[in-house]
Amino acid sequence: MDFKGERVQIFTDGACKGNPGVGGWGVLIKSGEHEKELNGYEQLTTNNRMELIAVIEGIKSIDTNTIVEVTTDSKYVKNGISEWIFNWKRNNWKTSAKKPVKNKELWQKLDSLVQKYNIKWIWVKGHSGHPGNERADELANDAVREYYDISVSDE
Repeated sequence: MDFKGERVQIFTDGACKGNPGVGGWGVLIKSGEHEKELNGYEQLTTNNRMELIAVIEGIKSIDTNTIVEVTTDSKYVKNGISEWIFNWKRNNWKTSAKKPVKNKELWQKLDSLVQKYNIKWIWVKGHSGHPGNERADELANDAVREYYDISVSDE
């Protein structure tokens, strides 16, 4: 779907059954009357990885000539991309405790992507009735269920 030149809202969420465990990510993209939904899963992952992948996949799916709002219930993602990442890059991808940044490759991918957009980052409390966040959560959990359905049918 072409969202060129329009205001785009991206709602993202990640889910994980076990941490690590089977995880899913979900994205709802809205622009005017248009909506697009994306989701996927990984067999062995963490909730934080799923939160990051949801944002990456959402941003990757839109045109660069847009005004973007990303809404997430993950403080890890919001604070990571809007605050922590600057020190991580300055410290050669080490935390303030001098430990390697977890999910470095995903942070680097997200950092590269966000350079092409003007993004407003919005945090909402998860499972609080926010319609976009609730739909992203459903999509993430649908992806986890899809993994289990495929795994069971393969046996």
